[in-house]
Amino acid sequence: MGRISEAQGENKVVLETLNAALSDVIAGVCASVVQVRDESRGAGAGTIWHSDGLIVTNAHVAYQGPFKVALSDGRVLDAALLARDEQHDLAALAVDAHDLPTIPLGSARRLHAGQWVMALGHPWGVTNAATGGVLIGVGQELPEVPVARQEWVVADLHLRPGNSGGPLVDANGRLIGVNTLMTGLGVGVAVSVDSVKAFLKRALGEAAASPGASEFV
Repeated sequence: MGRISEAQGENKVVLETLNAALSDVIAGVCASVVQVRDESRGAGAGTIWHSDGLIVTNAHVAYQGPFKVALSDGRVLDAALLARDEQHDLAALAVDAHDLPTIPLGSARRLHAGQWVMALGHPWGVTNAATGGVLIGVGQELPEVPVARQEWVVADLHLRPGNSGGPLVDANGRLIGVNTLMTGLGVGVAVSVDSVKAFLKRALGEAAASPGASEFV
């Protein structure tokens, strides 16, 4: 009994440490998650890409303007649509703001099945709600995604309306994708961060694709 109690105590410490670490990651990411509002389809989420006001979201979130963006500090700003790509379900917005918090970038191509990932957004209007699960796979041709038009990140987690456009991050809080859709019970799909970079470079130029740049337009 003594050994069992000791093992249970050690497991409790491990879980508490893990929970604290993941909570810290979520807290750090939340500041970079915005709410995107339009006149036709309500609200979705967005991810701050540039500290100077560039925001990435889904094309189906930035469907019809005018757009407003609610920041984590409570400000609600008018947003201009810079680029929109329905085929890849990506859009870029700009707000007149500076020194905004951003998320460190990861690379979906370095991921492997079984890794822990987390998705943030505003499901059903709940601000900065998080959900987590394990990575299923990364690539263009995955059985969970019927359309192989780009690189996807697929995870065993539950996305809901309002998660679209928000960040999918790894256990270190690095951006690995933009939440896009559910394809089944507990199967969440995101556009890979590498596809987002390609979209921004294609639509807005090299500076936009590099978060370290001071100007993006």
